[in-house]
Amino acid sequence: MSIVYTCFCTDVIHDGHMRIIYEAKKYGEVIIGALSDAALIRYNRFPTLSLEERIRLYESLDGVSRVIVQNSMMYEDVIPVLKPDYVVHGDDWLRKPKSYIRNRVMDLLGYYDGKIIDVPYTFTENARKTDERLKEKLSMPEYRRARLRKLIGLCPIVKTMEAHSGLTGLIAEKTVVENKGKLDQFDAMWVSSLCDSTDRGKPNIELVDMSSRLRTINDIMDVTTKPIILDGDSGGLTEHFVYKVRTLERMGVSAIIIEDKTGLKKNSLFGTEVEQTQDSVENFCAKIAAGKRIQLTDDFMIIARIESLILGRGIDDALQRAKAYVQAGADGIMIHSCKSTPDEVFEFCDKFRAEDKVTPLVAIPTSFSTVTEEELAEHGVSIVIYANQLMRAAFPAMKRTAEMILENHRAFEADKMLMPFKDIISLINEID
Repeated sequence: MSIVYTCFCTDVIHDGHMRIIYEAKKYGEVIIGALSDAALIRYNRFPTLSLEERIRLYESLDGVSRVIVQNSMMYEDVIPVLKPDYVVHGDDWLRKPKSYIRNRVMDLLGYYDGKIIDVPYTFTENARKTDERLKEKLSMPEYRRARLRKLIGLCPIVKTMEAHSGLTGLIAEKTVVENKGKLDQFDAMWVSSLCDSTDRGKPNIELVDMSSRLRTINDIMDVTTKPIILDGDSGGLTEHFVYKVRTLERMGVSAIIIEDKTGLKKNSLFGTEVEQTQDSVENFCAKIAAGKRIQLTDDFMIIARIESLILGRGIDDALQRAKAYVQAGADGIMIHSCKSTPDEVFEFCDKFRAEDKVTPLVAIPTSFSTVTEEELAEHGVSIVIYANQLMRAAFPAMKRTAEMILENHRAFEADKMLMPFKDIISLINEID
């Protein structure tokens, strides 16, 4: 009997999945691949069921001969071993970015004349509602909040993109590219105080209050499912910080990063050009400990941002602070630098990792942007944050568009710079 293979990456079964099995049975013995957790995440399908639970779910389906684990979304670990006669999939993979997967499957099948069966995608009301319920489940606070810790355990490095609105959140959520034979995307979102302030036309001196910042988070949460890391500046007074922790945890935010500085907020990228005051180790440890005591779950993370390198106080001071902050309960350490090379960040990470193999490290390579994610991961970095690139990309484009309209007294010349609005609103899901 011919072997027919199809891969499932779902936690719930609807009409579309049953149609795939129905069509597959026409060609032979049906084997389902359960995509592993790590592969699911790269495929933008964060699991709400364990791999074992998904396997049992697929095994219970009528017409399924057996279930195996697929570890690569590109099928490279399955097809050369199983050598299926047919691979069955919904025809939605005829379009990008999924078409990259189909092309790779076609190449693998070509070695022994295997065939692809494209099944028309199912657009029933049941399928739509099931997909919508799964998305809503992923956006619920308890699921979203826990995702960052799980991602740190599953990914070589957690790729985090700045978002300052619902639209930029959708860009961070839905942008997928083919890269070196694999699909790649962002894992989490960073809500930056700098971009939040800039978007409101305000200076970045903690002038935008927490209520306004929570509105930004709500706008992003309304339309996305990926975990959110909040830039918490200094965290404010300890007495205020504990309320922020409780509020953010309840909302479903995964982490807050607070910096060990005091006084009027000054952007770290100015370094020693402006007067900046670093908090004492004792005071900052007390703030971290107070925040950890107020938490109700183990999911929420308080990450300590160390400004020693920014302020020219050296690696040894940064390492001493990092050790103290971890002992106080910090769930991660962010090391910041305004140098144009990553050398001092690498040195810190290497020395930190020599003593602490577990605590997550965070880097923001804004000033040393030539560094790759692979290089950061080699030095023990767990999370990379692209902290302001979407904001910086938008500003020059908007400014030049405004100038062109003024120069030409019409919009025609600016049109070539603009994306059709229908392409923009295609990001936005409508609720029936």
